[in-house]
Amino acid sequence: QVQLVESGGGLVQAGDSLSVSCATSGRTFSSSAMGWFRQAVGKEREFVAGLSPSGSSRYYADSVKGRFTISRDNAKNTVYLRMNSLKPEDTAVYYCAASRGAPLLSTRYYTSNTYDYWGQGTQVTVSS
Repeated sequence: QVQLVESGGGLVQAGDSLSVSCATSGRTFSSSAMGWFRQAVGKEREFVAGLSPSGSSRYYADSVKGRFTISRDNAKNTVYLRMNSLKPEDTAVYYCAASRGAPLLSTRYYTSNTYDYWGQGTQVTVSS
């Protein structure tokens, strides 16, 4: 059974930095595309960042480009999201997601139905 467990969320002030992690188990992590999504109260879940299995290709939502960085450590079966210059509008539950394989089209990284496994989420709250 595949498991994804996020950690590292918390309460920070605007302008601060925070990193969240997602530890995976139960499948070959190195062959999985990984993604981070978020969902704010009263809003739909949205794409934040995506990463190819090798880590060579990264994809970001326009709202976080230049502030957030997705990375992975295949030896530790873990994916990270480093968030800098946080804004109150970044407040959300952040979810980690994994696919069974690498999407053939880069546009697929942006859609939630590309991913087959999801974590339980970690809350990130940014105060103004």
